[in-house]
Amino acid sequence: MLTDDVQSLRTELEDSRERRRKLRKQVLRLRRRLERAEDELVTAASAPLADADRDLGYTFIVTYGRSGSTLLQGILSSTPGWLIRGENDDALRPLYEFHRNAVEGRAKRTGTEARNVTDAWFGMEDFPTAGSLRHIRALALATVLRPEDDTRVVGFKEIRWGLHDDLVEYADFLRQVFPGARFVVNTRRLEDVAESKWWAELVDPIGTLTEYEKRIMALHEHLGDDAFHVRYDDYVADPRTLAPLFEWLGESYDDDRVRGVLARPHSY
Repeated sequence: MLTDDVQSLRTELEDSRERRRKLRKQVLRLRRRLERAEDELVTAASAPLADADRDLGYTFIVTYGRSGSTLLQGILSSTPGWLIRGENDDALRPLYEFHRNAVEGRAKRTGTEARNVTDAWFGMEDFPTAGSLRHIRALALATVLRPEDDTRVVGFKEIRWGLHDDLVEYADFLRQVFPGARFVVNTRRLEDVAESKWWAELVDPIGTLTEYEKRIMALHEHLGDDAFHVRYDDYVADPRTLAPLFEWLGESYDDDRVRGVLARPHSY
């Protein structure tokens, strides 16, 4: 009988020790999560990146080549306080890939010993996600976007959106970098676009353009209320068709100003 009691106590002791080990691991995981959150908060709050915290609106034109997007860029930039830059050859895409790869690397090491210098992934568990986004925003503002003192809304137009299969993921990244970002999807009659020498050299320009337009329209659907679709053929024929766009953007439509932009030659 005494032997049974001793064995029972030993079993209970081992169970207690096992529970303590599990609790220690749980506490360690929670402590690491808390430390990461605190690190991100400190990074976001203390880094000397004034432009990253500037109260700006962000608007990006999503389109393909020879769609009349340079004209739309000019129309939007004519709005007081607006500055829409031109193409940048997808300059922000490498930053998207950098951030995506680092976030994935961190996720692989969460809950491991990556804080130890002996670990092959040493340091990746503490990659500051929020700090990365803030620094990317500051870099983009300082180099590609360059808002001026009186700028309220800044952005760019790009014709390379349709080149990539991960367009939705890239746009979601931009929405993280640029809070409140809006996207103006610009299309044009594809038969007219395909006649451009720039596209006519392709074996199947209509097929390629159709695929590009399919991708950016899928993006439009994904973005929901954060995207607005305009057609070059419509606003060239009647600039007043842009009035709903300006209303969506929270700006007043000025017919004289828009027609003045339309009267000036633009590159494409």
